[in-house]
Amino acid sequence: MAQIDLDEVLDKAYADKDLATVLAAPVSALKGVSDRDGELLQEAFNVKTVADLANLKYARWAQALAALGTSS
Repeated sequence: MAQIDLDEVLDKAYADKDLATVLAAPVSALKGVSDRDGELLQEAFNVKTVADLANLKYARWAQALAALGTSS
């Protein structure tokens, strides 16, 4: 089971929200992602929500490659 410290990854406004709300939130709900960053992600990849970012094929590909790199 995966665990994560929500205070470390979420903007304070979202730290006490349920998972469904966080996944539906704009990517700026993630700590360190600005509104402008969110706009650029939307322009480049049509990413509007945290769930969209999690499901972005390029992010998944990069994670898979990084996992391969650490498994050898």
